[in-house]
Amino acid sequence: MEKCRIIFSGSGGQGIITSAIILAEAATLHESLNAVQSQAYGPEARGGSSRSDVIISDKEIRYPKVIEPNILVCLTQAAYNEFASLIRPGGILLTDKFFVKHEKKVDARLVELDMHREVLKEIGRPIVFNICMLGAFIAITKLVKESSIMKVLEKRIPHGFLDMNKNALELGITMAPDLEL
Repeated sequence: MEKCRIIFSGSGGQGIITSAIILAEAATLHESLNAVQSQAYGPEARGGSSRSDVIISDKEIRYPKVIEPNILVCLTQAAYNEFASLIRPGGILLTDKFFVKHEKKVDARLVELDMHREVLKEIGRPIVFNICMLGAFIAITKLVKESSIMKVLEKRIPHGFLDMNKNALELGITMAPDLEL
């Protein structure tokens, strides 16, 4: 497996960092891969910029920061404006139609999904938007299995919210197009 460099970006309160942590834990604890996760966010508790880098590999990872991501997830316009130029040529750019309008050309495969609206329509709670995105992400990239993500969710999510998170994960998986990687 070649190293996969990922940037999750959006705003505080969207669960960007939580999603990255869940992905990294699933890779290391349940897929026997190496993973590192780092994060950066603005001083605001909610609404400020948020970024989390994840690197997944079956080899040693020597530097934890992502410079040119293979995969970039942007869940806000500000994140898209700031990070779209970083994507590695030929990479994957995953965005949400409700929050992001593509204003610049990038050399990447664009995956634009209506995740936020579908979460509101199907689940009724925007709090699981990040888990829907994670479901779409794993379906597109096939980096980790759904069962590995579920094992981490079962450990991290309070029992009363587990079904809602599982439904959001499955919603994201069903929304994702099948890409040849």
